[in-house]
Amino acid sequence: MTLDTEAALRRVREAPADAPSLADDDLLRAMLREDAAHGDLTTQALGLASRGCLITFSARRAMVVAGVEEAARLLALCAVRAVVLRPSGTHLQPGDAMLVGLGRAAGVFAAWKTAQTLAEALSGIATVVARIAAAAEGTGRRVPVACTRKNFPGTRTFSARAVTAGGGILHRLGTSETLLVFPQHLALVPDAERAALLSSLRRAQPEKRVVVEGCSREDALVWARLGAEILQLERFPPQEVRALRGALDAARLDVKLAPAGGIDANNAADYARAGADLLVTSAPYFAPPADVVVTIEPVPEA
Repeated sequence: MTLDTEAALRRVREAPADAPSLADDDLLRAMLREDAAHGDLTTQALGLASRGCLITFSARRAMVVAGVEEAARLLALCAVRAVVLRPSGTHLQPGDAMLVGLGRAAGVFAAWKTAQTLAEALSGIATVVARIAAAAEGTGRRVPVACTRKNFPGTRTFSARAVTAGGGILHRLGTSETLLVFPQHLALVPDAERAALLSSLRRAQPEKRVVVEGCSREDALVWARLGAEILQLERFPPQEVRALRGALDAARLDVKLAPAGGIDANNAADYARAGADLLVTSAPYFAPPADVVVTIEPVPEA
C-alpha cells in the first residue's frame, strides 16, 4: 500500500484524533523526554516549529510490522494526528506505508526518531519470529515458536507484543506464573529427595503444568518417568531430540518436548521433523532492526 500525498492527507484528516496503543502513556512519554525533553532544537532554531507537515512511515524491505500502534501514539502525544494504515502483524512489501501523521513540525520532529526506532526494533523481532515459524511449518507440522523472557531488561512489554505480532507465543513472561525446574534448582535438592520433587510441586501448584529442563537424554527420561509434563531440552541437537522422542514413544510416555537454545530459522525445520512440540528461543530479541523509511513533507495546513 503506497500512498500519494493527497491520499495520505485524506486518510489522516478523516481518522479519529486519538491514536490507540496498549502501551502505558507514561512509558511512552519517558521515551520522548529521553530524546527531546525540550523539543527539537534544530526545528526551533530554523523557525520551522509551526509549519504544517505530513510524516509517513513505510517499509524499505519485506517485513512483519510491529510497534506501529506505539509509534502512532508517540506522535499523538506530541499533538500529531496519526493513523495506522497497516496494524502490527501485517506482512509488508517494500514501499508499503504503515503509518501517516499530520501536525506541526514541532511535534513531528519531537516524536520522529523515537517512533521510528521503536517500530524498527519491534518489527525486527516480529520478522524473525515469522521466519522461524515459517521454517517449522514448512515441514507440514505446526510447531509453535515460544519466545523466552530473555529480552533486554525493561523492554518486555514491547518485546512480547512484537513476538505475538510475528505469530509466536510467549514461553514465560516472568517467573511468578509458571513452573520450570532448572538444574540450578536441583543443585539445592539432595539426591534422595528428587523423586518426590514433582509430587510436591503438584501439591503446591495444582493448576500449573510441570516443566523440567533436561541436559541429557538420560536425564530427560528420568524426569519423564517421574511425571514431568514438558521437557525443556537445553542445547539438544535435532538428532538427540529425535532419539528422545523415540524413547518416550517406546515407553508410552506422553511428554511434550521443547528444545531450547540456539534455535533459529536455519534449524527450525530440523527440530520440527525431529519431533519437537514447540521451539523455545530468545533469538528474535536480538534481531537486526527492520528498515522503516520516514518521509516528512510540507502541507498547507496541519
